[in-house]
Amino acid sequence: MPTKAESTEIGSGRAPSRFGAAYRVLEEAIAARAFPGCAFGVWVGGEVVLPATHPPATHIGALGRFTFEPESPLVSAETAYDVASLTKVVATTAAMMLLVQRQQIDVDTLLGDLLPGFVVGRAPGDAARKVTLRHLLAHNSGLPGYVELFRRTTTPEALFRACLELPLEVEPGTRAEYSDPGFILLGKALEVRTGETLDLWLGREVLRPLGMSATGFCPAPALRDAIPPTEEDTWFRHRLIQGEVQDENAWVLGGVAGHAGLFSNVADLLRYAAEIVNAGAEISPKGAPNLFEAATVKRFTQRQEPEGSSRALGWDTPSANSSAGKHFSGHSVGHLGFSGCSLWIDLEAAVAIVLLTNRTLPDRKSQLIREVRPAFHDAIREALQR
Repeated sequence: MPTKAESTEIGSGRAPSRFGAAYRVLEEAIAARAFPGCAFGVWVGGEVVLPATHPPATHIGALGRFTFEPESPLVSAETAYDVASLTKVVATTAAMMLLVQRQQIDVDTLLGDLLPGFVVGRAPGDAARKVTLRHLLAHNSGLPGYVELFRRTTTPEALFRACLELPLEVEPGTRAEYSDPGFILLGKALEVRTGETLDLWLGREVLRPLGMSATGFCPAPALRDAIPPTEEDTWFRHRLIQGEVQDENAWVLGGVAGHAGLFSNVADLLRYAAEIVNAGAEISPKGAPNLFEAATVKRFTQRQEPEGSSRALGWDTPSANSSAGKHFSGHSVGHLGFSGCSLWIDLEAAVAIVLLTNRTLPDRKSQLIREVRPAFHDAIREALQR
């Protein structure tokens, strides 16, 4: 391996010495088969510093290939990935933030008021009647963390109905339990409020205003070959999953869901991160009004109950042994995706880091990503300090 002072020839470009340690973390991860390839980027104080946005374009922001096959396509900085649960913050939480800001919805609205099917048939004193949108955002609703609803349903309607009927495991607000069903229900509640599907509303109100042209649900068939596959599915769909959502519940729901289904690339996710950091500025560095107000971001990035939970409203925050590493301040937010993607934003330092991988290829067994993420984030933050 090259020394820290050397540049490293990787993939389709040249890695600059400034970020040499970070590149080595990822190169070694690929060699260890943590994932076959990755795209990544860094935004600092209003500027994308990785990948380079102007010549000489030495900051390539990509390593490896779509698969472990030697002739597989090279990943580029523009490659879009299935970002899995980043959907929760880039789509569902973004929609909630904007609707709250416009006073079109309240986080303390009872879920049953928007989705009556969640309470119909339950006993008068059932805890489900107390669940609010805030509980869903904070992952403290009492709903289970993950349920394989796709195993017993075959249509979007049946899966949604099964989600509505899930029993609570504890009283709302008493336990932090990261919950996919909670965000499935939250996504549907937002659709009821807006009168549109999540993908259409998000595209018009968030993605297009931010110029996030590579982001969306359900990629067209013609685009699927340009997206790294997430899994060789040998047990459910019995095919290579490429360009369609990996999450089975989201797939049964038609590819558009509050918890998963979004595809995006590094540039778009950095644009979104910049919007979060720049909230409240009258005019953003890109010369257009910002979507989010400072008060909105402050509200959604504060930790919620119960005591000890790292969850804010939609967002996660750094905790002990965080995937963000050791250099993100306490005023940071982020999220992970099961497919191997992550987004972390330090609101205090105005730093955002995106890492996109398909760590579940060929299957879900490897957990090496847990070591890669903090090491990569630490290497980037340490490089920025020099």
